[in-house]
Amino acid sequence: MYNATMTDHSLYKERSVQNRYITLETLETCLKKRPAASSKILGKSVQGEPLYAFTLGKGETRILMWSQMHGNESTTTKAVWDMVNYLESSEGLAILEICTLMIVPMLNPDGAKAYTRVNANEVDLNRDAQELTQPESQALRDLFEKFKPDYCFNLHDQRTLFSVGQSANVATVSFLSPASNQEREVTPSREVAMKLIVAMNETLQRMIPEQVGRYDDGFNANCVGDTFQMLNVPTILFEAGHSPKDYMRENTREYIFHALIKALTTISKGEIENYSTSDYFKIPENGKLFYDILVHDPQVLNPDLAPGISLGIRFKEVLDGNRILFKPELGDMGKLDGFYGHETVNCLNQKDLELLSGRDEILDFIKNVGK
Repeated sequence: MYNATMTDHSLYKERSVQNRYITLETLETCLKKRPAASSKILGKSVQGEPLYAFTLGKGETRILMWSQMHGNESTTTKAVWDMVNYLESSEGLAILEICTLMIVPMLNPDGAKAYTRVNANEVDLNRDAQELTQPESQALRDLFEKFKPDYCFNLHDQRTLFSVGQSANVATVSFLSPASNQEREVTPSREVAMKLIVAMNETLQRMIPEQVGRYDDGFNANCVGDTFQMLNVPTILFEAGHSPKDYMRENTREYIFHALIKALTTISKGEIENYSTSDYFKIPENGKLFYDILVHDPQVLNPDLAPGISLGIRFKEVLDGNRILFKPELGDMGKLDGFYGHETVNCLNQKDLELLSGRDEILDFIKNVGK
């Protein structure tokens, strides 16, 4: 469902950056387009890869954003380049009169190449905000202190298991205004972040109604977002999730693009106070109710299994060359009442079984569970 006045994402989609496996090499075309005067290298990764950053705009309001802090979370990286194309068009230039953006398109190039969450030292950079043991963490913190942002956007992906609350709706996009203390108080910086999230949610509800969730706000000072919120800078966690039949997350990148543009527009127009924190808490907190495939009555294919049970299959993302394969793994086995599948197969239904035709890996997996 699209609003007639909504920006046409296809006009700005960066075609050189697609699918799930996004590495520093993938970004080469985009990075070469950046003017030298606006680009910088923050430092180097554990394995010696450059940590690039660049600025856009000339306004007084300063926004810092970074993507692929977790190397295997690439959807927001794609959306960032779409956003850059928009901002450098006639449609987006007004934002750059008010704002200066500092963008780190890939904070963890080693993790991106290996398609892992952690860096080359097997450290989760989003749990290194206090000790700052890693060069990538140190580079981001140094940039934060020198750039002195008014807002921070922390860009991530989330797994396919998340639901919008306890509903049967998948959390395609989730947001969080991180807490800055154990009490999870609504501090002034947190309140600003909440209002920006309400603005983005308003836009996304016109595109993906009831598919926006609110991420858990348990406080953890080791997380970068919590730390920056503690330092009184409004910080927003973006979580790009699953959209039906969109494992490459090309649809989700569009939703993140629109969310970014809405946030930047709201900031540049001074419209944050048009939104209410009470509406932030109306966004349902994420549940964990989804499997990639929910299989009912699998004993039809596997006589070793007891009647009446279901299998909850989750995909493990495996790097194979320069592509990502989705390998089935057993998430749970049992009644599984109240859970949902991005795909549901009732083995007592011949039409459902036909959905598995030609999908030998899935069929073999079901047939061999418990053996």
